[in-house]
Amino acid sequence: MTLPLALAGCSLFPTTRHLPVPKAPALVQTATPEQLVAQLNGRWEGLKNLTSTVEIQATELKSSEGVEKAFPSARGYIIIGKPRMLRVYGTYFDLPIFNMASNGDRFTLVIPPKNIAIEGTSTVTEKSPNQLENLRPDFFFDAIAVRGLDPDDSYMVSADTDTIEDPAKKHLYLEPEYVLTIMRHKEGSRELMPVRQVTFHRDDLRPYEQTLYDAQGNLTTIISYSSYARFDAGEYPSRVVIRRPIEGILLTLAVQRVHENVDLPADEFEVKIPSGMQVKRLQ
Repeated sequence: MTLPLALAGCSLFPTTRHLPVPKAPALVQTATPEQLVAQLNGRWEGLKNLTSTVEIQATELKSSEGVEKAFPSARGYIIIGKPRMLRVYGTYFDLPIFNMASNGDRFTLVIPPKNIAIEGTSTVTEKSPNQLENLRPDFFFDAIAVRGLDPDDSYMVSADTDTIEDPAKKHLYLEPEYVLTIMRHKEGSRELMPVRQVTFHRDDLRPYEQTLYDAQGNLTTIISYSSYARFDAGEYPSRVVIRRPIEGILLTLAVQRVHENVDLPADEFEVKIPSGMQVKRLQ
């Protein structure tokens, strides 16, 4: 009897305390892996281009120095066109602060306040010691719309449940999820490498998170989608948060307008470098 009493401390009786009980959603939907893939593919196949008006808040995180630097928010326009074309334009008090265009292979970025332009390939061929120079425009394209699967992609779906605490810390909520993992065979090997993971909440079966990986299987981007609202383009998240852990970049997009499949000018995905502007070229 001495050991149990010693383990129990001074009290001879068990102590009971009340813990918050997580609340389950009123509706939990069920979908097969094939239905989740068909949902992504159907929306992606019907999309030719997408134009969004956003407020962009950029934050630079220097974890090793314990420093966080937040930049003033900018009004921006993000336009994507299939297969991999991108235009991002930002203003501050109606003055242009950056203008970027990519045709999927190469990009041009003009920064008027610094009188500098940057040109380079959309895929890094030579790594720079400056991590920001390794940040290429494709991550914007991948964040704005959740792409469908390619014919050679393999996939699997797992079910999970997150416990979420509300900001006031008064209630816990259960969030049942499906996690769609998209994989591709490593060249010359039977090994499957992760390409993307898409997380769906099961109350509405919408995508709420997407994680992207590079060719070596390293996580490069975490994208969160929340506060879905109805726009001209249909249901779309009004808040998109893009995290780039390697470069220490956090971008928060407050989405104000979204249009799909509109007529775009022929030169929409081109940016001209003004005469006399300094040009830096990246590989």
